[in-house]
Amino acid sequence: MKRRGGYNRRECNAEWQRDRSEQRQNGSSKKKGENIRGERKGGSDAHGHLYERLRWTPPVLSTEPLPMPDCSCCGKPIRDIATAVDDKATGAPAHLDCIIKRLTETEHVEKGDAIAYIGGGRFGVVRFSGNRDKPAFKIFKIFEWEQKDNRAEWRKEVSDHYSLT
Repeated sequence: MKRRGGYNRRECNAEWQRDRSEQRQNGSSKKKGENIRGERKGGSDAHGHLYERLRWTPPVLSTEPLPMPDCSCCGKPIRDIATAVDDKATGAPAHLDCIIKRLTETEHVEKGDAIAYIGGGRFGVVRFSGNRDKPAFKIFKIFEWEQKDNRAEWRKEVSDHYSLT
């Protein structure tokens, strides 16, 4: 069974090149200033046309120090604002440990289980396996803590210090 020739097939490619070379000799293939695909310019510009690349200029980051608000749970200053979490009741920043402590006090957690931050503004009741060679865990319950749709104003202010894109 004969294969149908496609654009990238070798047998068609040789035929295409032969047709193009005939067109070049006749002068019928090129308009003024037009290049045939794969054809290089002769003379001093033999390596092709050089284009000036756009240069990346790094954004100018803010020189102001990061804000250090007080925790809405314990009242102490939050020194590492990047690890802070929204307080569900007030929307103000709170220590991650304070939120875990509050959840541990209010939720029933069995012996051997722990409450951990699992990402995306969520906490979960987690049970770790006792195997030291292959540490593993299971999440038994998930608490949606931060709303995904509404980003807190203090988060926008902090993110501007890290990235402007």
